[in-house]
Amino acid sequence: MTVLKYVMALLLFLGFNLEAAGRVTAIASSAASAPAKPVAKEDKPIEISFAGDILLDGKVAANMDKYGVNYPFEKVRSLLSGSDISFANLETPISTRGQKAIKTYTFRSAPKTLQAIVNSGIDGVSVANNHTLDYGVEALSDTLDYLDEYKLGHTGAGSNIDEAFTAYSKKVNGKKVAIVGISRVLSGPSWYAGDNKAGIASGYDFDTMMRYVKNAVKYSDITVIYIHWNNEYQDYPEDYARTYAKAFIDAGVDAVIGSHSHCLQGIETYKGKPIYYSLGNFVFTPTQRSNKAYDSMIATLTFDGDKVSSKITPVKIENTRPILRDQAYNETTYSKLSKISFNVKVNKDGTVSAK
Repeated sequence: MTVLKYVMALLLFLGFNLEAAGRVTAIASSAASAPAKPVAKEDKPIEISFAGDILLDGKVAANMDKYGVNYPFEKVRSLLSGSDISFANLETPISTRGQKAIKTYTFRSAPKTLQAIVNSGIDGVSVANNHTLDYGVEALSDTLDYLDEYKLGHTGAGSNIDEAFTAYSKKVNGKKVAIVGISRVLSGPSWYAGDNKAGIASGYDFDTMMRYVKNAVKYSDITVIYIHWNNEYQDYPEDYARTYAKAFIDAGVDAVIGSHSHCLQGIETYKGKPIYYSLGNFVFTPTQRSNKAYDSMIATLTFDGDKVSSKITPVKIENTRPILRDQAYNETTYSKLSKISFNVKVNKDGTVSAK
C-alpha cells in the first residue's frame, strides 16, 4: 500500500504541474497572438497645414466665374484636406457693403467666393491683417457673419478686443488646438480692437498682446500664433519680429506662422519650436511689383507629444492659384529657403532640420 500511495501521489504531482504548465503556455501563446494595443487618441501625432495670403477679389473672382468655384484651390485640395487642420490668412473683407478706405490697395470679395475655401479643405482663417477693414466696420461685421454662415473658423478680429483675440480652436485626438490671429501691420490705431470697439487683434501693444497669448496657452494643449508682420517683398524679417516670435515661444506657444510680405521669408527654430516668418501669397491677383510674389509654400507641422517637426511643399502661383511643380522647382525653393533661414536647412524631401 505504501508503494501504491507513493505512485499515486507522484502522478497527482505531475498532473498538477502539467496542468499549470499548460496554463502558462496558453497565457504566453495568447499574449503573443493578441493584436497590438491601439495607440490612444491622445498619443497620436496631430498634423496642421498652413498656407499664406488668400484674396478672393479681382482676377481671382473673375477666374472663379469663368472656371468654377473650385478653380483657386483644386491643385492643392488633396494636400489641404489631408491634414487634421488646414489654416490660412484671408486677405479681404467679405461683404457688399461699407465705405472704401483711403489707401493705395483696397479689397472686398463677394460672399459666394467663400465656397472656394470651404471646398478646399481649409478649416479656418485669420482675419488679422491690413485689409480686413478696407470697407469699414460694417464690412468687418459682415465678414465674421459670412464666415460663420459658411462654417469657416476664424480669429483675429471682432466687435471688441476680447473677441478679436479669441483663438480659432478645434479638438483633435483629444487635444485642444488653438490658433491666435494677430496683426502688426495696420493702417493706424483706428483699426485696433478695443474694450468697446470693433477691430483687429493688434500686435502694436506688446503687453496687451502677450496677455491674450498667455491666456490661449493656458487653456490649450497646442497653441500657434498666426501673425501678419514684416516688410513687403523682403527676404528677411524685421528685428522686432524675431523678438516677438521668441517671446511667444517663451510664453508656451508651440509654433509661429507669419504672413504679409507677399514673398517667402526664412525659417528659424527656437527651443525646438518652428518659426515661419512668411509663407508668401497663396491665392492672389497678379502683380507687377516682384516675381517673388509667385513663389509660395504650404508648411505642414506635426505635433507629436512635446516635439514639433515640419515639412514644406513648394507651390507656384499661376493665373492666381497655387500649382504643385516638379522636383527641380522644389529644390530651387528649398535652396533659397536654406540660404535665408537662420539655424535650419530644408532637405531635398522638404523636411526642415537643424543646419
